[in-house]
Amino acid sequence: MVEQKLKELGLEVPEVAKPVAAYVPAVKVGGYVYTAGQIPFVNGELKYQGKLGKDFSVEEGYEAAKICALNCLAAIKSVVDLDDIEQVVKVVGFVNSAEGFNEQPKVINGVSELLGEVFGEKGKHARSAVGVNELPLNAAVEVEMIVKVKE
Repeated sequence: MVEQKLKELGLEVPEVAKPVAAYVPAVKVGGYVYTAGQIPFVNGELKYQGKLGKDFSVEEGYEAAKICALNCLAAIKSVVDLDDIEQVVKVVGFVNSAEGFNEQPKVINGVSELLGEVFGEKGKHARSAVGVNELPLNAAVEVEMIVKVKE
C-alpha cells in the first residue's frame, strides 16, 4: 500500500544506500525503527553536494530532502515491511547551510509533506530542522527518522 501510494506520486523506494562508515542503515528496537542519517543518494551517486543559500535554492533543498526521505523509507524497508508502519514519530533534518541561511524548515518540509502525502494521519510527526556548517561528503541535506511499527 505504501509503495503503491508512492507509485501514484511518481516515486519509488530505492535500494537501501550502502553505509559510508561503520553503521547500519536502520535498527528495529521493540516497536520502533530508527534510521541512520540518509543523504540524497540516487543510484549510488550523491545528487546534491553543497550549501543551501549558496549552491542551492530552498526549492532544490526541498527536492534533496524528499530524496533523503525516500532513502529513509528504503532503510526502514531493510528491516520491516513499510505497510507495518503505524506512525511516523520523529524526523530530524540537517541542512548544510551557508552563513546567514535560516530557511531550514522550508527545506525539511520536503520530507514532512511527502510523508503526509504517503501516510496521511500516520505521517504526522515531531520534527527538528537544523542548520549545520558541514555534512558528510558535503551533502546538502541529511535526514533521519523514527517510526512506530506493528510488533
